Amino acid sequence: MSLKLATECILCHLNRHIEKARSLGDEATAKEFAKELLQQLLDAPEDASSPTLGPGAAELYRKYYGIEEDRYKQEKEDSNRFVLARMDTIRQRIAQAEDPLYAALQFAILGNYIDFSALQDKVSFQELDSMLDRAEDMVLDREVYEAMKQDLAAGEKLLYLTDNAGEICFDRIFGEEIAKHYPHLQITFCVRGGPAHNDATREDAEIVGIPFPVIDNGNTVGGTELRLLSDEAKQAMDDADVIIAKGMGNTETLYGSGYNLYYAFLVKCEHFVKTFKKPLMTPMLVKERK
Repeated sequence: MSLKLATECILCHLNRHIEKARSLGDEATAKEFAKELLQQLLDAPEDASSPTLGPGAAELYRKYYGIEEDRYKQEKEDSNRFVLARMDTIRQRIAQAEDPLYAALQFAILGNYIDFSALQDKVSFQELDSMLDRAEDMVLDREVYEAMKQDLAAGEKLLYLTDNAGEICFDRIFGEEIAKHYPHLQITFCVRGGPAHNDATREDAEIVGIPFPVIDNGNTVGGTELRLLSDEAKQAMDDADVIIAKGMGNTETLYGSGYNLYYAFLVKCEHFVKTFKKPLMTPMLVKERK
């Protein structure tokens, strides 16, 4: 199961990448790029979700424009640096909150804004600073939050599926707060297996100092595509009592998979507006109802 490609996903994928191709070179090259991009869509499985198209598009950028796989490297470095510089202040605010665990979750979801794939040039560190000032005003589903706490208290293993670089700094803080409240939990962080947009990899986890065991998913899809997971990542999924999945990509690839999942993200595209019936940029904490 997953959130399958919808027409708005197809339009977004084509428009985003073809416009980028047109800005990189001549019309003839962009046309060939676009034709192959269309063919990849035609060849995609019926149950494909949007993140599974990412590696194919990355290959076309290499083929036609010589762009390296990690084309968001600078944005990732800037994002990690930005949040690392603010971590002490964020920790202080969380410590002073009435419910530090809830506050840490608010910051973690806010960090999902750092998405240069979905939001592209709309990502602004100035805007992020403004959002940080209002982080504690975020309203989340309290029923889901209470269910998550109960599952964390009862479980033994938590798998934390990360999303973007920069955002992973907020995830570290949330993970540390979880560890304080539930010291019995074995917490494992999972990153991407290689460059996928501006998503976090092992390198980013090391840069921001994730204090928990870190594994990767064994591929470059910007989500958690079960069919492509490494044996280690699939075993971690199966062994986990609770899984926290950050971001839209993890939601798109895992929704309906049957695991005990808590999805935490911002609504950043029309597909999610339609699916969850919430306006753009709404913060979400979602648990699938069986």
